[in-house]
Amino acid sequence: MDFYYMPGSAGCRTVIMVAKALGLELNKKLVNTMEGDQMKPEFLKLNPQHTIPTLVDNGFSIWESRAIAVYLVEKYGKDDSLFPKDPKKQAVVNQRLYFDMGTLTDAFTKYYYPLFRTGKLGSEEDLKRIETAFGFLDTFLEGQEYVAGDSLTVADIAILANVSTFEVIEFDFSKYSNVVRWYANAKKVTPGWDENWEGLLLMKAFFDTTKAFFNMDFYYMPGSSGCRTIIMVAKALGLELNKKLLNTMEGEQLKPEFVKLNPQHTIPTLVDNGFSIWESRAIAVYLVEKYGKDDSLFPKDPKTRAVVNQRLYFDMGTLYDSFAKYYYPLFHTGKPGTEEDLKKIETSFGFLDTFLEGREYVAGDQLTVADIAILATVSTFDIVKFDFSKYANVTRWYANAKEVTPGWNENWEGLLAMKALLEDREAAGK
Repeated sequence: MDFYYMPGSAGCRTVIMVAKALGLELNKKLVNTMEGDQMKPEFLKLNPQHTIPTLVDNGFSIWESRAIAVYLVEKYGKDDSLFPKDPKKQAVVNQRLYFDMGTLTDAFTKYYYPLFRTGKLGSEEDLKRIETAFGFLDTFLEGQEYVAGDSLTVADIAILANVSTFEVIEFDFSKYSNVVRWYANAKKVTPGWDENWEGLLLMKAFFDTTKAFFNMDFYYMPGSSGCRTIIMVAKALGLELNKKLLNTMEGEQLKPEFVKLNPQHTIPTLVDNGFSIWESRAIAVYLVEKYGKDDSLFPKDPKTRAVVNQRLYFDMGTLYDSFAKYYYPLFHTGKPGTEEDLKKIETSFGFLDTFLEGREYVAGDQLTVADIAILATVSTFDIVKFDFSKYANVTRWYANAKEVTPGWNENWEGLLAMKALLEDREAAGK
């Protein structure tokens, strides 16, 4: 029996527990629906609805967990205890299975699934649907040890898979005393419970990661080079940032609530599910190491990583430092820095041009966080009309980097906001 599944899925866990109760071995085949495995032609031939779980038993293909559960019991069960033949008993089991799908699962889906798309849970009305569903289940269990009669059935197993899902994401159903009593017993008497829980822990990890994706407070100003770096890195990783504008021109970074997050009171600052970190390059590396699907943006190879790190420190300590020394005085006095400061910029671009000799990217043969950080800086020079056309390698790299770096458009929008501010300061200084 080939069993196409994902361990976190409630339906898949239902079938695993039913198979365990029947003493059946499943030939498990992982289908990563997050990567679109279910859309592959070979899977569509088995299940044109492209859903999991799907069971192929000696050439016979069937999907929908409750249908699979009943099929397995009817074909392989030594008796009918898990799915009684008595019409009335069977009718109650079926009712509970349809309740599980159409009411309990549906309530879960409406409230929790939006989190995976938008980072936010469903509405208060959706939460009430969950409470209503648990209220019904509590009523069904009044004076009963099992959900559909006086012995364990596939209805208990399916509903156990679902209720345990609510538990692992910390929905509090303690006020439903009959459900609590049934759940404590069901965990003990249902074969395969341990594997069900293992699958739930994987699901919880994914759930927690998803919450974190959408639970990142990002304190920023759109014109800041460091902030734009993080916006582009997040875009490259497919992360959503909960952006919180912090007007440093008005001193908002000195407010006590922000100083608690970052005693150095700088931007950008990221707060990821309670963990606070600042300095754009440190944030960029953190995001890649925690959320990157691979290490392409910050390679694990020590030599390659060393070059990336060198370029990041060059960006901060040489390239951006030269920008700050020459252009920052404009914000204070309306006039740029000295000729010596201008020469430091030219020296910095000379170094960068050398780094890029014969290279498409600044630290290897692919885009890394070093390219993104330096792109944020070089584009800042571009917006203030510093002419770097004589640096041919930089010009070539810059043209390509703008094309291949996710989030470039938002980077440019931030630069336009910065340009407007700079022009206002220049006008004030004349």
